[in-house]
Amino acid sequence: MAAAAARINFFLNPINPLNSKATTHLRTRLHFQPSRRRPRATSFCTRASATPLHDEAAASDPFVLTTPLYYVNAPPHLGSAYTTIAADAIARFHRLLGKKVIFITGTDEHGEKIATAAAASASTPAQHCDIISQSYISLWKNLDIAYDKFIRTTDPKHEAIVKEFYSRVLSNGDIYRADYEGLYCINCEEYKDEKELLDNNCCSTHLKPCVARKEDNYFFALSKYQKSLEETLAKNPNFVQPSFRLNEVQSWIRGGLRDFSISRALVDWGIPVPNDSKQTIYVWFDALLGYISALSEDTEQPDLERAVSSGWPASLHLIGKDILRFHAVYWPAMLMSAGLGLPKMVFGHGFLTKDGMKMGKSLGNTIEPNDLVHKFGSDAVRYFFLREVEFGNDGDYSEDRFINIVNAHLANSIGNLLNRTLGLLKKNCQSTLVVDSSIAAEGITFKDTVEKLVEKARVQYGNLSLSSACEAVLEISNAGNLYMDERAPWSLFKQGGAASEAAAKDLVIILEAMRIIAVALSPVTPSLSWRIYGQLGYSKEQFDAATWSDTKWGGLKSGQVMAQPKPIFARIENPTEGQNAVEKPKKEVKKDKLPQAKRVVEA
Repeated sequence: MAAAAARINFFLNPINPLNSKATTHLRTRLHFQPSRRRPRATSFCTRASATPLHDEAAASDPFVLTTPLYYVNAPPHLGSAYTTIAADAIARFHRLLGKKVIFITGTDEHGEKIATAAAASASTPAQHCDIISQSYISLWKNLDIAYDKFIRTTDPKHEAIVKEFYSRVLSNGDIYRADYEGLYCINCEEYKDEKELLDNNCCSTHLKPCVARKEDNYFFALSKYQKSLEETLAKNPNFVQPSFRLNEVQSWIRGGLRDFSISRALVDWGIPVPNDSKQTIYVWFDALLGYISALSEDTEQPDLERAVSSGWPASLHLIGKDILRFHAVYWPAMLMSAGLGLPKMVFGHGFLTKDGMKMGKSLGNTIEPNDLVHKFGSDAVRYFFLREVEFGNDGDYSEDRFINIVNAHLANSIGNLLNRTLGLLKKNCQSTLVVDSSIAAEGITFKDTVEKLVEKARVQYGNLSLSSACEAVLEISNAGNLYMDERAPWSLFKQGGAASEAAAKDLVIILEAMRIIAVALSPVTPSLSWRIYGQLGYSKEQFDAATWSDTKWGGLKSGQVMAQPKPIFARIENPTEGQNAVEKPKKEVKKDKLPQAKRVVEA
């Protein structure tokens, strides 16, 4: 679904069977039993109110978070990895708060492009979908993605839910049949308005000529829900975030909503229309239902109401901005028609570029996410994109900046602080804490600083300000390094007596801060956080059981034995610096003379 940006134009300029410009004519509406009351759309509008995602009042409700269902015409790309990394961090944070989390991801596996891609690889559509879907599962494992549900739209339970949903919308009088004749882009899987085409009727996205087609399709009466959608957004401004995306959605709706086609007569690889086996359900009317079908248990007979009762409505749909209209306009209207509640929030994040340029195969600058993980590790990849991209806006990847940021933050500020503190503890205290961390920090302003930054991180996580949350945690390590440099415990130990005792307390204070960092940063860097926790003498079970309440000062106790110091994050060598060292040795020597603080600023 997320990779289906090419399909978007269909909804940007949807076919309107009532538009006299199109060579269409209405057929007889489908026969159905009229409802005895109006659709429950209006009554459900108020349920779409999006309370803050960290609101404690909703703690008893499950936190249901979704990524798009990714389109399997090709293997996963960096954009889909970015969405899923962000979703995983949000899910992990809410688990730390003690909430029941249902994190849903999956793959969108129907449509003409899938059949075409399968034929090109001499495989069946089902075989093709199996291979690509598995590539997503493998990548998510490599990226430490802890999802709860992985739904495939070829799953029989999904098909059953889609058919039941379609029938419910049909019985509400919101599906009708109409002929349409126009120019069709096979790659986009959609009809095009002539005004949006290039010369020779070429698609502006794929630069290939569209073909003339005439089809007999079913349409969804989107225009019927114009007022309800306007009221929903007016009453619930948090429904679409960030706020500038809400403005886009409101502008689309004010421009007038038109009915759109929800079936294809010439596409075999799809779910058959319940009342017409000669047509298949259009991929978006199919794929969006994956958010609900994923809630259905495999051991149960698929049932729409039972699936809904297992966690719907979703707390958060996390998507790329290219599919915002599908999720913020069409999906809510579909749910209103079926009498179901609306998701609490739709968050559309930005795009990624590389070295300031749009990524594409034609430019030869695409980034294969598995290569990135194998080269730098999951913690580095996760941290860079969540720390460096202001969530909601576009972001850029540069390998030099990636290496500089990761080295400065994870290897130097956090990793080095832990390593040198444990080294001093081993040398002077036999790796054993001499006092409780709560006692050691009495009257120490550093403790107050840590507590304020922890609270700042909690608020930022809850507001989906992931970059700011990372920054708050990093500030703890920066403050810890400053405290160490000011206190200089290595010198105090040499003095002996009371000075040595004070130095031992200083080490406890720093290690307590490291313990708090491990918990607070675990949504972003789960593997790194576990390595920190393990160095502090805790078991994997204790780390897995940690909650946000463990960020409270006072966890380390007198007598606890720390592990032997071992680097938790290896510094990444920058190949560019190595090349420069060979080609321009004088400049490299000059660069090495820069103070460390200066080098971090330049990163």
